Amino acid sequence: MMTKEVTNFDEYLNTIANPAHRNELAQVLDWVSRQYPQLTKIMAWNQPMFTDHGTFIIGFSVAKGHFSVAPEQKAIQKFKTVFDERQLSYGKALVRFQWGEHTDFDLLAKMIAYNISDKQDISNFWRK
Repeated sequence: MMTKEVTNFDEYLNTIANPAHRNELAQVLDWVSRQYPQLTKIMAWNQPMFTDHGTFIIGFSVAKGHFSVAPEQKAIQKFKTVFDERQLSYGKALVRFQWGEHTDFDLLAKMIAYNISDKQDISNFWRK
């Protein structure tokens, strides 16, 4: 998908060839920005991410059939029952949201709130 490193969310979104997918992820990133204005937007590893006091809170990436939300492995473990109930595909470090399906903003909010709370005393970027 990308041939060069991008430096901001708009550049990242412009690398998404499918306009519907680009628009969908833009709406998600905008929602996070509006709901959590205290979070810092960064690009790292060619992915849009949000941090709080220098620690990772959540990141996003795209694939042909879905976009992925990466809240770190501890958050995946905490919410895996919910993922199963909602029939979401997930792995050790990310959960997949199919393009064109209703984005579960309630679940996204719970993952972000969990990480903000759980990582409030963590000074590393990633959990140890």
